[in-house]
Amino acid sequence: MSAESEAIRPAVLSPDAWQPERFFVGGRKKVIIDTDPGIDDAMAIMLAFQSPELEVVGLTTTFGNVPTAMATRNALCLREVAGMAHVPVAQGERVALKGEEKQRIADFVHGSDGLGNINTSPPNGHAIDMGAAEFMVKMARENPGQITVIALGPLTNVAKAIEQDPEFVKNVAQIIVLGGAFFVNGNVNPAAEANVYGDPDAADAVFISGADIIVIGLNVTTQMLMTEEDLNHLRDDGGPVGEFLHKAAQFYLQYHRDYYDMNAIYVHDPTTILAAIDPSVFTLKTGAVRVITEGRFKGTTLMNALGTKRWNSVTEWCGKPPIKVAFGVDSQRGMQVIKDRLMKMWSGYNGVSNSEGITDNGN
Repeated sequence: MSAESEAIRPAVLSPDAWQPERFFVGGRKKVIIDTDPGIDDAMAIMLAFQSPELEVVGLTTTFGNVPTAMATRNALCLREVAGMAHVPVAQGERVALKGEEKQRIADFVHGSDGLGNINTSPPNGHAIDMGAAEFMVKMARENPGQITVIALGPLTNVAKAIEQDPEFVKNVAQIIVLGGAFFVNGNVNPAAEANVYGDPDAADAVFISGADIIVIGLNVTTQMLMTEEDLNHLRDDGGPVGEFLHKAAQFYLQYHRDYYDMNAIYVHDPTTILAAIDPSVFTLKTGAVRVITEGRFKGTTLMNALGTKRWNSVTEWCGKPPIKVAFGVDSQRGMQVIKDRLMKMWSGYNGVSNSEGITDNGN
């Protein structure tokens, strides 16, 4: 077994690094992470595993940064690297809601394998014999009001879950979405952000579904940066997981140097996990959100931010439920939490002492 896949040995985090009393209310939050790993997805998954407020009850996979089959392989690999092989992985949709194959795979961002071309060994485990949408529906039905879905890729699986069970939007506690660009340019083109662009029909369907939704868009994630120095600290202080993430992130860092002319990376996906850990880091506004689903501005997210205005005409905006959209972030506080979690393992996480590796918590 390689060093990268050995059991992680947690270290004690400085009590000054964060204020736990601000986070712990009513026990751990059960989360399903819908993901297309992806280097910053990998960071996000590790952040969730290492956050005692969260209990990751499943990973579901989708297309996006990589095709769905590769996303599944990477999710299986990541749970083994983290010593969390008991967490189920459910493979999701391979194409968009209307059957379109994704035309843009981000190999120039994340490498041809999605993990920076680091040539990980094949995972030992396998995906469960249940699709992603079915898994979401089942978990939400069996745990009403307790499951939070954190969607880090296109929203096809979540839209399918809503299609399969109209009660899903009531059973799920919350859906936290990485997607959209609100009053800023996109990252696929000036109009669209990648996840929404990947399946705009699914995004629109989810946004108007009536579920409790928080959307974390490019307007806030581009305020969250991890520098090369931070990545080196991650390698030095984060144990086997930190070494793994540092190695994978070199490809991602080079992309940011080439395309953004900066020696740092955006941590889009970990920022979205942060919304599950401590939403008070964000400034949220409420309003209906719609998505342009075709044409020149395909994937554009539009928000009715004028909640008190009365519109004269009846339109497709009328009667649509409001959702919460992040418009600001305390980047210093948020990045401190992300870096502390990734660089310093938690003592006693999953009931394990410092002298033991992370094991199955029996859930």
